[in-house]
Order: sequence, then structure tokens, then C-alpha cells
Amino acid sequence: MFIYTVEAGDDLTSLSRRFGIPTSRIIADNALRYPNMLVVGQHLIIMSDVIRHVIEKGQTLYSLSQEFGVPLDTLLAANPNVNPIALYEGEIINIPITDDIPKRPAVINGYAYPHITDSALVCSMPFLTFLSPFSYSVTPTGDIIPPSDDRLIEQAEKNSVLPFMVVTNIYDGSFSTEVLSQILASPDARERLIASILTELERKGYAGVNLDMEYISPDDREIYNAFLLELSSRLHAGGYTLITAVAPKYRADQPGILYESHDYRVQGEAADYVIIMTYEWGYTYSAPMSVQPIEEVRKVLRYATTEIPSPKILMGMPNYGYDWTLPYTRGTAAASIGFTAALDLAVKNNSEIFYDEKSQTPYFYYTDRGVRHVVWFDDAKSIDAKLRLVDEFDLAGVSYWTINRCYIPNWEIVDSLFGVVKL
Repeated sequence: MFIYTVEAGDDLTSLSRRFGIPTSRIIADNALRYPNMLVVGQHLIIMSDVIRHVIEKGQTLYSLSQEFGVPLDTLLAANPNVNPIALYEGEIINIPITDDIPKRPAVINGYAYPHITDSALVCSMPFLTFLSPFSYSVTPTGDIIPPSDDRLIEQAEKNSVLPFMVVTNIYDGSFSTEVLSQILASPDARERLIASILTELERKGYAGVNLDMEYISPDDREIYNAFLLELSSRLHAGGYTLITAVAPKYRADQPGILYESHDYRVQGEAADYVIIMTYEWGYTYSAPMSVQPIEEVRKVLRYATTEIPSPKILMGMPNYGYDWTLPYTRGTAAASIGFTAALDLAVKNNSEIFYDEKSQTPYFYYTDRGVRHVVWFDDAKSIDAKLRLVDEFDLAGVSYWTINRCYIPNWEIVDSLFGVVKL
């Protein structure tokens, strides 16, 4: 498998001839909804082991070896009938494509809202280790309010995926600092919350807890750490697994309510896996930019791996981009957009797709009713680049927010890089 960047004049017929695979395979692997319309800069997954390259003026086997990263001896062996010292313009050369990164075991978590469609579940289930229905919420007294999770638990069990009970401090529709503070301040409420979780785990057949507590008051840092360690001890005594989710930090003393009470060292001690939510640099009210700039993710992982054992870390992967109106005005909201919908929008508007090398993220412009827009999203190339951080930092795997949108190329890349762990 390799990823091809569409150039001017390309169409599926010419790509099919060039790579020796049916057009139907290119369409299926890339979930192309407008296969007769490609745009410059679009990235396509090509499930082939060989590129049929047409020699251009001045090219040599040595220059091709350097360009494609293929050893000269491999090129010679793949082209036994070619005179290596007398290539001519227009000659066809076979260039073998090999992936020098072996498949490694990876734990894959997927968050899902209960309203996820059956087709989106079918799309992702073969590639998941854990499924985390979102979410149980809490009350100030430590009681829990369940989501409609029965269908998701049933589907997880049918597909050898472990379901996890997601518990959040969401109250009245948003993360609540005050409600969590009330629970932490009351020994009775803390005990009620832990006991309620344990009862629900047994009743529903969950494998463990995925704890996503956000906007924790800095004043509650130490008591929250104590609560986390107590919950961990009680869960492990019952044979359950604990996953926690934390904001992306660059350093231990990073200021801000999102960060201060997420103690990476304690999280790494208490939890079996820690999801680091490495996304939302570009967000609903930000200026236009990548949701997940790779250079920022690297900074977070460099710090995280000094505090949390790397085999416990699941790197967050966003399954969405944003569409901003231009010129950007502070305080205006961008619209969330799925990757398939973003590509469809680019194709419909015949928009060239650009690629920001620093953030490893594609983007494009279009105009609607006289209003200019910019869309930052992810595609095959950017997903491939970011998933390779798992190997670079020796992580346990990744966690997707969310799997409610199906983007087939993502799972093709996951399958090419990882042996997904099934427990």
C-alpha cells in the first residue's frame, strides 16, 4: 500500500493502468463518492506493491532509487529486461513499494455516541479493541445517569470488542466543575459514585471504566488524585480495567483549568491506559488551523512519556475537521465536518487541496454564495503520518473521537500499520 497525490490530468482510468489495479478497487479503498472527479492534491490509497513509472528526461535508476527510497539492487531485480545505463524517455519502469515499518500490536479505542448508525459501527468494529459509549453523567450526590448503551454493548460483544463504561462530570449538558467539586468534597458522594460504578459494571457487563473528567478545579487536584487512586484500587480488586482521559499538556505546571488537575504521573500510576486528547488546537471558535498539528502532538508526547509509561498511552485521533468562513472574525463559530464530506466538498467545488507540511494536514478553499471558506481536515496522508507516532514513541495505540462518522481510508491505514489487539 502507498499513498498517491493526484496531479493535474489524472483520472481513475490512467491511475488504474499505471498501478495495475482495477478502478473499482481504488474507488472502494478510498470511498470515492464522485469517482469521475478528482482534484489536484487529493490523496489516494493505492493497494499495490508496484508503481509503473514512466521515465522522464534525465531520470536514471539511481535518481529513481533516491526519489522513491527504493534500494538500487531492488530496482534492478524488478526490471530484468531494462538496460540500466541507457534508460529512454517514455520507458516504463517497475518500482516496488515496500513498507519498512512492520505491523506492531496496537490497542484501538473508539468513542461512540449512542445514536451512531449501524453502518458506522460496521465500518469500525473490526479495528477496535475497546468501544466506549458516551457517556454516563453524574449528579452532585454521586449518582450516575446512563446513556442508551445496550445496542453498543451488544454489538461490541458480537465483534470481540471490549465495551467500556464512560463516566464524565457532564451535568445539564456540559462538563461541570462545580458538580465534581461537590462530589469530591463529600465522602458519602465519592463512595456512592464508586459503588454505583461497580454495580453498573456488573449489571451491564462492561470490561471497565473510561473516566473522562474535565474542567476540574485546580483546588481539587489532590483530592481528585486520591479519588482516582481509590477508584483504581476498587476496580482492580474486581478484575476491571481503568482508562482515563486527559488534556494534552506540554509540562507538569501548565496553567489553565483544563490542565492543572490532570496529574500525568498519578494518572499513569492509577490507570491501565491513559488517553491523551491530542486534538482541538483548531476548534470551533479558533482561527483556521489544523485540529491536530503533528509538531504539537510530538511536544505533548515527549512530555507525557516522561510521566506515564509509554505502553499505557493511547494517542487521541480526531475524526473531524472544521469549515471556517473568511475573513475569520474572532468569536465566530466554525462548522464541524467529516473527512468524507470535506473531500466531497473539495471535489464539488473543484478546489485544489493543499498540504501543510509543518502540521501534516490538508486544507482547501472554496466559495459559497459569494462567501469564501477554508476547510482544515485529515486525509489518508495526514492520518498515516500521525499514526506513525505510535511507533515513534512506543505507545500502546490510539483512541478515536468519535467513530460516529465512517472514513474507510483511516481503517485501511490502521490495518496496514497495526495488528489490532483483541482481548
